Amino acid sequence: MIEGYAHAPAGVHPPLASPEYRSTRLRAPSRPALRVPPTPTEVSGPVFGRERLGPHDHDLTRQHDGDPIGQRIIVTGRVLDAGGHPITGTLVEVWQANASGRYRHVNDNWPGTLDPNFSGGGRVVTDADGTYRFVTIRPGAYPWGNHRNAWRPAHIHFSLFGRSFSQRLVTQMYFPDDPLFFQDPILGSIPDESARRRLVCRYDHEVTEPEWALGYRFDIVLRGPDATPFEAGTDG
Repeated sequence: MIEGYAHAPAGVHPPLASPEYRSTRLRAPSRPALRVPPTPTEVSGPVFGRERLGPHDHDLTRQHDGDPIGQRIIVTGRVLDAGGHPITGTLVEVWQANASGRYRHVNDNWPGTLDPNFSGGGRVVTDADGTYRFVTIRPGAYPWGNHRNAWRPAHIHFSLFGRSFSQRLVTQMYFPDDPLFFQDPILGSIPDESARRRLVCRYDHEVTEPEWALGYRFDIVLRGPDATPFEAGTDG
């Protein structure tokens, strides 16, 4: 164990098998994980940098010829370590449904409206202060067939890469006061209530831009007692 390493308390990360989340019944492992030593390629690269980003990768509303439908929002925050220090140069990716709650994906065929001016994917690299910033559209809720009358709360998926391709963490960001929290087994799979609240962004009037977009803040903490819950926790 590395001296000073701060593990997240029990209950922060969701278990791999959560019976109310039906998909985990089939895909959650039934045997203990085996530790596979990383190869030199996995440890050393590839390294992501700003030169790999497109001019509109951070702005999901400017990736097509026209404006997407929906409420424009700004989502920003900092990526931090357990001690509150910024994590610089980290690739942050997002993907989400459009304003009607539909993904631009061949397997998403519920009758939500597709938006030709919204693809739903973006990426950015954190700056010297560990800050990222996206401009996007507030996603809609969508049905997903997990249980009777099941609707997923509006959310944005986040992926963070470290110094190599094998260093990746995935989580989801939710919006304040969503009425669908009570019946969502993915959010509910996190045992600790305070940890669940850390997946909910907060409205930030200082981030909001007049006559342009509402602003939301979502900080991501990688480890320690204030860690953001991730979909594949490593602390137990």
